[in-house]
Amino acid sequence: MINRMNWKSLGRLKQGMMNKSEERYEREILKPGLLAGEILWYKFEAIKLRIAKNTFLTPDFAVLPRSMVMELRDVKGARGIYMDDAKVKMKVAAESYPFVFKVCFVPKKIGYAWEEEII
Repeated sequence: MINRMNWKSLGRLKQGMMNKSEERYEREILKPGLLAGEILWYKFEAIKLRIAKNTFLTPDFAVLPRSMVMELRDVKGARGIYMDDAKVKMKVAAESYPFVFKVCFVPKKIGYAWEEEII
Protein backbone atom coordinates (compact mmCIF):
# COMPACT_ATOMS: atom_id res chain seq x y z
CA MET A 1 0.00 0.00 0.00
CA ILE A 2 1.35 3.40 -0.96
CA ASN A 3 1.24 6.09 1.70
CA ARG A 4 0.19 9.20 -0.23
CA MET A 5 0.81 11.42 2.77
CA ASN A 6 4.53 11.12 2.03
CA TRP A 7 4.02 12.38 -1.54
CA LYS A 8 4.34 16.11 -1.27
CA SER A 9 5.08 18.72 -3.81
CA LEU A 10 8.63 19.96 -3.80
CA GLY A 11 7.26 23.48 -3.52
CA ARG A 12 5.30 25.78 -5.70
CA LEU A 13 6.94 27.30 -8.71
CA LYS A 14 6.48 30.95 -9.51
CA GLN A 15 3.25 31.79 -11.29
CA GLY A 16 3.60 31.14 -15.01
CA MET A 17 6.37 28.55 -14.63
CA MET A 18 5.70 24.93 -15.62
CA ASN A 19 6.86 21.92 -13.64
CA LYS A 20 8.45 18.94 -15.43
CA SER A 21 5.12 17.10 -15.90
CA GLU A 22 3.50 20.18 -17.44
CA GLU A 23 6.49 20.74 -19.73
CA ARG A 24 6.30 17.12 -20.83
CA TYR A 25 2.55 17.38 -21.50
CA GLU A 26 3.09 20.47 -23.64
CA ARG A 27 5.95 18.79 -25.52
CA GLU A 28 4.23 15.41 -26.07
CA ILE A 29 0.55 16.37 -26.44
CA LEU A 30 -0.14 20.06 -26.98
CA LYS A 31 2.56 21.11 -29.46
CA PRO A 32 2.08 18.04 -31.70
CA GLY A 33 -1.71 18.55 -31.52
CA LEU A 34 -1.29 22.18 -32.55
CA LEU A 35 0.95 21.24 -35.49
CA ALA A 36 -1.51 18.54 -36.60
CA GLY A 37 -4.46 20.93 -36.43
CA GLU A 38 -6.23 18.96 -33.70
CA ILE A 39 -5.65 21.83 -31.28
CA LEU A 40 -6.31 25.39 -32.44
CA TRP A 41 -4.96 27.20 -29.36
CA TYR A 42 -3.68 26.55 -25.86
CA LYS A 43 -2.23 28.59 -23.03
CA PHE A 44 -0.67 27.76 -19.68
CA GLU A 45 -2.53 29.03 -16.57
CA ALA A 46 -4.78 31.19 -18.77
CA ILE A 47 -7.97 31.01 -16.69
CA LYS A 48 -8.56 31.39 -12.96
CA LEU A 49 -11.99 30.24 -11.78
CA ARG A 50 -13.72 31.24 -8.55
CA ILE A 51 -15.42 28.16 -7.14
CA ALA A 52 -16.32 29.50 -3.67
CA LYS A 53 -15.54 32.48 -1.45
CA ASN A 54 -11.75 32.76 -1.33
CA THR A 55 -11.40 29.48 -3.26
CA PHE A 56 -10.05 29.40 -6.79
CA LEU A 57 -8.98 26.85 -9.38
CA THR A 58 -6.35 27.60 -12.00
CA PRO A 59 -6.15 24.63 -14.37
CA ASP A 60 -2.75 24.08 -15.93
CA PHE A 61 -3.86 24.49 -19.54
CA ALA A 62 -6.78 26.07 -21.37
CA VAL A 63 -7.09 24.18 -24.66
CA LEU A 64 -9.28 24.93 -27.68
CA PRO A 65 -9.51 21.75 -29.76
CA ARG A 66 -10.90 21.56 -33.29
CA SER A 67 -14.35 20.80 -31.76
CA MET A 68 -14.41 24.43 -30.55
CA VAL A 69 -15.42 23.31 -27.02
CA MET A 70 -13.00 24.83 -24.51
CA GLU A 71 -11.19 22.29 -22.35
CA LEU A 72 -9.46 23.07 -19.06
CA ARG A 73 -6.79 20.47 -18.37
CA ASP A 74 -4.86 19.82 -15.18
CA VAL A 75 -1.69 17.72 -15.40
CA LYS A 76 -0.77 15.36 -12.57
CA GLY A 77 2.50 13.47 -12.23
CA ALA A 78 0.67 10.33 -11.03
CA ARG A 79 -2.81 9.18 -10.01
CA GLY A 80 -1.60 8.75 -6.45
CA ILE A 81 -0.95 12.46 -6.00
CA TYR A 82 -4.38 13.53 -7.25
CA MET A 83 -5.64 14.41 -3.78
CA ASP A 84 -9.22 14.73 -2.58
CA ASP A 85 -9.16 18.54 -2.33
CA ALA A 86 -8.11 18.83 -5.97
CA LYS A 87 -10.81 16.34 -6.99
CA VAL A 88 -13.47 18.36 -5.19
CA LYS A 89 -12.33 21.63 -6.76
CA MET A 90 -12.41 20.10 -10.25
CA LYS A 91 -15.85 18.59 -9.67
CA VAL A 92 -17.32 21.85 -8.36
CA ALA A 93 -15.80 23.79 -11.26
CA ALA A 94 -17.15 21.25 -13.78
CA GLU A 95 -20.64 21.69 -12.33
CA SER A 96 -20.36 25.50 -12.35
CA TYR A 97 -18.69 26.40 -15.65
CA PRO A 98 -19.45 25.52 -19.29
CA PHE A 99 -16.10 23.93 -20.07
CA VAL A 100 -14.86 20.37 -20.39
CA PHE A 101 -12.58 19.60 -17.44
CA LYS A 102 -9.88 16.94 -17.79
CA VAL A 103 -7.18 15.60 -15.52
CA CYS A 104 -4.19 14.27 -17.47
CA PHE A 105 -1.82 11.76 -15.88
CA VAL A 106 1.82 11.33 -16.86
CA PRO A 107 2.50 7.85 -18.29
CA LYS A 108 4.72 5.69 -16.12
CA LYS A 109 7.13 5.06 -18.99
CA ILE A 110 8.23 7.04 -22.03
CA GLY A 111 6.25 5.97 -25.08
CA TYR A 112 3.12 5.01 -23.14
CA ALA A 113 -0.14 6.89 -23.67
CA TRP A 114 -1.21 9.73 -21.42
CA GLU A 115 -4.35 8.92 -19.42
CA GLU A 116 -7.15 11.48 -19.40
CA GLU A 117 -10.04 11.55 -17.01
CA ILE A 118 -13.02 13.73 -17.90
CA ILE A 119 -14.64 15.26 -14.85
